[in-house]
Formats: sequence, structure tokens, C-alpha cells
Amino acid sequence: MAEATPPGTGKETGTVTSTDGTTVAFERTGSGPPLVLVHGNGDVHKFWDLAGAHPAFAERCTVYAISRRGRGASGDAATYELEREAEDVAAVVDSIDDPVTLLGHSGGALYSLEGALHTDNLRKLILNQPPIAVGNNELNVEEAVTAMKRLLDNGESEQALVLFLQDVGQLTPDELNAVRSAPIWQEMVEAAQALPRELRAIAKYEFDATRFEGLTTPTLLLSGGESPPLYRDATEAVGAALPNSRIVIFDEHAHEPMNTAPDRFVDEVLTFIRASN
Repeated sequence: MAEATPPGTGKETGTVTSTDGTTVAFERTGSGPPLVLVHGNGDVHKFWDLAGAHPAFAERCTVYAISRRGRGASGDAATYELEREAEDVAAVVDSIDDPVTLLGHSGGALYSLEGALHTDNLRKLILNQPPIAVGNNELNVEEAVTAMKRLLDNGESEQALVLFLQDVGQLTPDELNAVRSAPIWQEMVEAAQALPRELRAIAKYEFDATRFEGLTTPTLLLSGGESPPLYRDATEAVGAALPNSRIVIFDEHAHEPMNTAPDRFVDEVLTFIRASN
């Protein structure tokens, strides 16, 4: 069951209990049709505020920005599996009275895709470049994870996060500089301890297109034209697997169009939400 507490800032914080008993927190703002946001692996829920996407959405939607397990006010568990992340997403979606549009970025897009199989309360699904290795692409993260764990064990969380964003996330220099100067940077550094387990789980993930043949939820897939092949190929593979989907390409942009092309990103999302199907 969801519980909400007004913190006195014009926003509400809420929690749900996931399948394994873990508390999953979210921030609720705005009014209108419900929109659930799921951030990526190196991020925190305030990621969606960096270039103004969250407040822009809140002008038209009731926005639920999830704080994924192991971060912020959300709880955690002794063991970790990717499936738990999907169940967390579904728990938030199921706690909302009206059918939901679910928007996930990067790792959050993968958890949203998997979470869509756990709920009947979806109206629409929006995925921005899930990190799925298909075709000739490989997600070789073990060397990076080993280096990150060494840094984390030495108390060098910031260096571990930078390593992830550069070597695994493959952010462009401009994207990296933007996030390092953002107000949420320290919160991202504090959450870096969760990265090794998440990366290993994603690297083991095997995409089976047949599992999604019955997922007829209208789906918008977003992709940066300048993103690494892994992300672009994953978007195409998911689009081919989902029977009711279309792809929008952000030419001259990479993995984070919500930050590098925020006006267009918000417009694409809101236009899709407003569409009748």
C-alpha cells in the first residue's frame, strides 16, 4: 500500500512496499495523468530535474519520480537481483489509481521494460536506450566493476562514479561536465556503492524477444543518434520485439536527450502521452 507525506515544500514524498518487503520511495508533484519516472544506474531521482524535464512534466502530469533501492529514502535488501528492480517499478505503478505512463532512462529503461511484465496498470511505456547487449555488442563491465570496487573500498566514491560514467555509461565530455557541476552530484557520489552489483546484473541479462510478444502497451522508444552502437541496437531490438511501438531518433544527441535537448524531449513525451493510442 502506498503512503504519502507532505513535506511542506509543495511536493509529496510517498513510499510503497515491494514484493520482497523493501520500501521504495518516490516524490510526487503536479497534477494530471500519472507519469512514473525511473532514473538510470548512476543517477538519483533528482536526475530528472537537471535540465527541467521534471517540472515541465509536472505542469501537465502527476509525476512520480522513483528513488531506486539503495538510494535516498528507499530501502535495500541483503541480496540483489535485477528482477527486484522490476518489481519495485511495478509496485509503484500498481499503487496508483489510474493507468500510468512509465518512463525509464538507461538502466531504468530496462527495469521499466521488465516491470511492464509485472503490472496491468500501464497506459503507455516510454524507454530511453536500455543497456541491453544484442547482436555483436557486448557489455563487458567486469574490469570496470573491479576497478570501481577497489576505489569504493578505498573511500574514493567520486572517482568510482566518474569511472562508471566514462567507461560504462560512455557519456560525452559535455554530458559528464554537466552532471559533475549539477547540484545532485554529491547524492550521486553517495549512491555509487550500488553500481557494481547493478552492472553485474545487467551484464548477465539476456534479452528474449518472445517474452514481450504479448506486451501490447503503446510504447515510445527514444534513441540518441550519436549514442554508442550498444544503445542504438538495443533500442531497435526492443522496438522490433514490442508489437505496438515506434522509435524517435534525436539526431546529433547521445544517451541523455532529456539533458541535451530538453525542450524536444519533453515535447515528444507529452505529445505521446496526449495521443489517443
